[in-house]
Amino acid sequence: MDPRHVQLVQHSFARASRIGAHVAATFYSELFAIDPTLRPLFKGDMIALGVKLMSMLEYVVTRLDHPESMLPEVRALAVRHIDYGVESHHYATAGTALLRTLRHELGADFTPETRAAWVEAYQLLSDEMREAAYGAAPRSR
Repeated sequence: MDPRHVQLVQHSFARASRIGAHVAATFYSELFAIDPTLRPLFKGDMIALGVKLMSMLEYVVTRLDHPESMLPEVRALAVRHIDYGVESHHYATAGTALLRTLRHELGADFTPETRAAWVEAYQLLSDEMREAAYGAAPRSR
């Protein structure tokens, strides 16, 4: 990733993470609004799942400038998600929900350049995750 894009993602996430529980709740609300059939995949305490979501996002975002340091864990996460019923096409839905969440939560700070940086970061991660879980995925990089 371009260093400027890494900086934009990290800066905007730092702002969003201050209201982490709210961001997570907004993400799941957006996700289920886009595709209500995903709701049964999320079992258990949604607050705890939101904490895990924000923790993983923080893990990834803080390492975007050195992706090789986090990609093994991201790939392992993708393989675990198979057991939860996650399918390859769900990654696009999650990406849309993430972008909608950030737009909603960051407001005017979610500039076109910041959005482009998040799209690039999410594409990198979703490509890696889909490849780890389902085999060769088309690369957009």
